[in-house]
Amino acid sequence: MKMAIIAIAGAGLLASACASDPYGYNNGSNQTVRQGAIGAGLGAVAGAIVGNNVGGGNAATGALIGGALGGAAGAIRGSAQDRNNQQRYRDNQGRYYYCYDNRQDECYWDNGQRRY
Repeated sequence: MKMAIIAIAGAGLLASACASDPYGYNNGSNQTVRQGAIGAGLGAVAGAIVGNNVGGGNAATGALIGGALGGAAGAIRGSAQDRNNQQRYRDNQGRYYYCYDNRQDECYWDNGQRRY
């Protein structure tokens, strides 16, 4: 049973290490993806341990549930950090738009559409 926990924990950590950034922020500025992957990995490990020791002793189910909850919690936390990293501007018509990390090439309108 200990080997199953180790295998599931290792798989969760490998999955979080392989997470890629779908938005092209390879410089680490997208915290939603980064923290979501970390949360999924840690949640899978914790879920496997709890799942093995509680109830029917099913570590795989615990790892799946823990990974899903941890990933969601990490993504929510990362999204909040991403919003804090945005700079808000107003154009000459009074419309607001946001730019990431003071980069004028990554700007979006309030409705989420990219500003060119």
